[in-house]
Amino acid sequence: MPYIVRVASGRLKKLHIYGNDYPTVDGTGVRDYIHVADLAEGHVAALNIIKPGINIYNLGTGKGTSVLQLVKAFEKINGIEVPYEITARREGDIAECYADVSRAELELGWKAVRSLEDMCMDAWRFETSSFEARTKPL
Repeated sequence: MPYIVRVASGRLKKLHIYGNDYPTVDGTGVRDYIHVADLAEGHVAALNIIKPGINIYNLGTGKGTSVLQLVKAFEKINGIEVPYEITARREGDIAECYADVSRAELELGWKAVRSLEDMCMDAWRFETSSFEARTKPL
């Protein structure tokens, strides 16, 4: 997402998408994209029940979205074209990676609630808001 908004704002010329020959819906890598506010709330939920020892929770949406699906969602929600170029795969990248969030839901009572569209809209709103507006106390 950070690279998508940098391209959309003109700070980067184009988005590089690494590989389009994976066994996925459109050939691009699938990842678990999560809204930053959901991620923060997941951390707070974990801190609220912290106990001695090591406690590991996967925070995510539990579902995968391809890179091209994310780009297309961003373009549709914000009405902005995101130029991209398909390049070679990066060594070591896998086709799909997304979280098993069942333990976080069960033990923390937490799950991501914001949509991919919310993430795209909020990321662009943040990118295009002035520094003063972003740092102004509520």
